[in-house]
Amino acid sequence: MKTVIAGNRSVAPSKIICIGRNYVAHIEELHNELPQEMVVFLKPNSAIADELHSFHLEPLHYEAELCLLFEQGRFSALGFGLDLTKRSLQNKLKAQGLPWERAKAFDGSAVLGQFVEISGYGENITFELDINGITVQTGRIDLMIYKPDEILTELSTFMSLRDGDVVMTGTPKGVGIVRKGDVFTGKIKDRGEEITRDQWVAQ
Repeated sequence: MKTVIAGNRSVAPSKIICIGRNYVAHIEELHNELPQEMVVFLKPNSAIADELHSFHLEPLHYEAELCLLFEQGRFSALGFGLDLTKRSLQNKLKAQGLPWERAKAFDGSAVLGQFVEISGYGENITFELDINGITVQTGRIDLMIYKPDEILTELSTFMSLRDGDVVMTGTPKGVGIVRKGDVFTGKIKDRGEEITRDQWVAQ
């Protein structure tokens, strides 16, 4: 089983639950319709990676996300993640009304940084992605259509979450293609103070 680091612990998520279309600007960016209910899809444990790849049968696109670690009935830690997407394939599947897993759940499609343990969180949490020192994506909890507590409540109506499961909360505007050699830096801040930073060089 693939693992993630939370504080000084190693945790093996049974699955990754992804929330799609959770930022209005990103919905508009990809010319999607505003959903009437929460969009949910899954990535398996085998999708977890600590290396960032630019190609997997086709060029990959990045989507920066705030990730939450579920333990003992609540979100116990947060971290930065990249939801890698085969955009061309995803568009083809969407046009046919088919599931997205081939474009979203492949091996290496969930690049996860180190999780920071928390006692709680508020709308002051922000995150950003820099590529080669230039900020390309920024997100805030208060801009989410579905906030973390709402996500947990909704997921609990139809799915069992196990300790160690990770929820990827959606991506803000600014997604794009991963280019080999680019340096990706993910940061999370609380009230403007940086609490975690991760960095990857695209392979």
